[in-house]
Amino acid sequence: MDKLTPEQRHVCMSHIRSRDTKPELKVRRWLWSHGYRYRLNVKSVPGKPDIVMRRYRTAIFVNGCFWHGHEGCCKIPKTNREFWVSKIERNKRRDERNYEVLQENGWHVIVVWECQLTAKRLEQTMRGMERLLNENFLSIYRPHKPAAYNQDEEDSLPMAAEEEQEYGGNIH
Repeated sequence: MDKLTPEQRHVCMSHIRSRDTKPELKVRRWLWSHGYRYRLNVKSVPGKPDIVMRRYRTAIFVNGCFWHGHEGCCKIPKTNREFWVSKIERNKRRDERNYEVLQENGWHVIVVWECQLTAKRLEQTMRGMERLLNENFLSIYRPHKPAAYNQDEEDSLPMAAEEEQEYGGNIH
């Protein structure tokens, strides 16, 4: 049984925003303070991602765990259960279609979940995203190997000394 009347529930739900959410603002502030520049909600990019970084050919989606059905985080309300299950499943299918279209068009997709932006996990999550952005940048702008490329030369190049860290986000 819902503790709120239908009118109260309507008012409560109507105040939920799809843009400029707290998790999205955390990601944007971090990116901006670290020198990354971006555009917001670009309509011409499929799925209208929360953050678009054309230079990195990357679309970033900052997803709320409930609205996008994050496994382990999304708790379906007990009232009107069929409606919520259906709605969240539709959202998940729409998200997957958008990710596929973006990838087919040469975009990299990064999904950041709301639960990854807690005070304890924020820096780790954002450093992982920064690593992905740098990899995306290199994959786009890396010069092509010449036809007479010698594989032995690449093997002698120095490698980065740091270990790879696990990024908690979904990469599609």
